[in-house]
Amino acid sequence: MSSFGIGRLAGRACIITGAASGIGRATAELFAEQGARVLAVDRPGTDLSFQGDIVGLGMDVTDEGAPGAIIAAALEAFGKLDVVYNNAGIGRGAPAAEMTDEMFDRTVAVNLRAVFRLSRAAIPHLIASPYGRIIATASIMAKFTDHGLAAYSATKAGVVGLMNNFALELGRHGVTANAILPGAIHTGMTAASFENPDIANIWAKKAALRRLGAPIDIARAALFLASDDGGFVTAQALGVDGGLMLRV
Repeated sequence: MSSFGIGRLAGRACIITGAASGIGRATAELFAEQGARVLAVDRPGTDLSFQGDIVGLGMDVTDEGAPGAIIAAALEAFGKLDVVYNNAGIGRGAPAAEMTDEMFDRTVAVNLRAVFRLSRAAIPHLIASPYGRIIATASIMAKFTDHGLAAYSATKAGVVGLMNNFALELGRHGVTANAILPGAIHTGMTAASFENPDIANIWAKKAALRRLGAPIDIARAALFLASDDGGFVTAQALGVDGGLMLRV
């Protein structure tokens, strides 16, 4: 049943990238439950079938025409835009000495350049909204790193810096910009590792809460930032890691 018109995001129009699975899908469904209308964006061929006020759009966020096409699709469907959640990301890893230019450039293109370009394209519409929000999924690896994560850590640190800049430049218009820093979250991107119970247990024990995170944990943080509750929160890198950063 549609909840459009009620809830913490009642009547708000949102874009969520990387929405076919994991954090993005959980967030799209939660936002819709809370009254939002959502444009769920992910690569062509991914599962973008949803219930509720969610419209799917198959598009690679790195395509040159993606920002304009995504914004246009949201405006066509909803007539306005209030929230952009840049969640799409990849985690291709290799030791720095073995990382190719192509691997590094692709990680930058998805994790950082696409975030900038979509957010930039949304600015006029977010300024016009009384609820303008930019949110981006970064990682605790924006502050730390691990073997093989040269490109990943660099891009996630870049996302935090980018949100800080948007917060500064757009704050006078009432637009907030924040990054979410997930810890060890069991998603499609991490499933190959966490399906191994030994690896999953190691990372669960690292967290103060002694468990892996789930996509809904990050979705709830995004809901806070997108809602009125987060209206005075901007330029923040919100760690949602179950206390993992205490032990990294």
